[in-house]
Amino acid sequence: MSWAVFTVFAVVFQTLRNAFQSQLSQSVSTSGVTLSRFLFAPPMALFYLLILYYFEPADVPHFSVKYVLIALAAALLQIAATSLMVILFKQKNFAIGAGLAKSEALVAGVFGTLFFGSVLTLLGWLGIIIGTIAVFVLSGFRRGGSVSLSTALIGLTCGSCFAFTSLFVRELSHLLPLPSYHSAAWTLLWILCIQTLLLCSYIGFRRPNTIKQLGHSLKLTTATSFVSCTGSICWFTAMTLNDVAYVKTLGQIEVLLTMLISVFWLKKRVASHEIVGLLLIGLAALFVLWS
Repeated sequence: MSWAVFTVFAVVFQTLRNAFQSQLSQSVSTSGVTLSRFLFAPPMALFYLLILYYFEPADVPHFSVKYVLIALAAALLQIAATSLMVILFKQKNFAIGAGLAKSEALVAGVFGTLFFGSVLTLLGWLGIIIGTIAVFVLSGFRRGGSVSLSTALIGLTCGSCFAFTSLFVRELSHLLPLPSYHSAAWTLLWILCIQTLLLCSYIGFRRPNTIKQLGHSLKLTTATSFVSCTGSICWFTAMTLNDVAYVKTLGQIEVLLTMLISVFWLKKRVASHEIVGLLLIGLAALFVLWS
């Protein structure tokens, strides 16, 4: 059940990261906000890996061409997903787009079963489907009026990119003959290094002013990288320990955390459809925990 603990911590750090990125998006371009997630993360991931080796020594693995290619694909997909999420922040009907992006659990369940050897129980599938319904209810899909085709496509593409990223991460970790924590840490380090190198090269060549924008918000950029890296450590470890669809379904409690912040900190009222959505998320979480 340790995968569930890592998932809960991942949700906490992801909520903080989203808040920081949303704040950054007010003064920094989409590519800059995306880079803020990765900019200072590789040294942090390396430090975490060294700590693991200090307390539990293990061999340094051989990285095959297959491993490197899958890592490259995962890195590119996560960059695309993050960029699409930032674009969603700026859409008029953001809530519905974000709800569509949360379809990643269902996408991971379907494609994980078809192509990645995932074996999900009937109770697990029920939890995944209920969780998917819950995020649509919470996003106010029927209450929010019409949604533009572009917002819908961005949301669905974003969710699919996140789902395939997660499936590739689990595949990568299982390619390494190491303890789960070590293999997850190596996978995270590889992906972060690729992402940082690619984004820094692109932005430095095409949009050098973006680096200055991040420099003007150095504290916020550093905080974003820190919580993002810490959250990724938790996500990667959880997805190494259990199926991606289960992890992502339990991860939907992020909505519950966001709602609690809105109620107790921002003093906002909870609508009836939000209560229904939260109850469905709780039910979905119980199903995947029991599966």
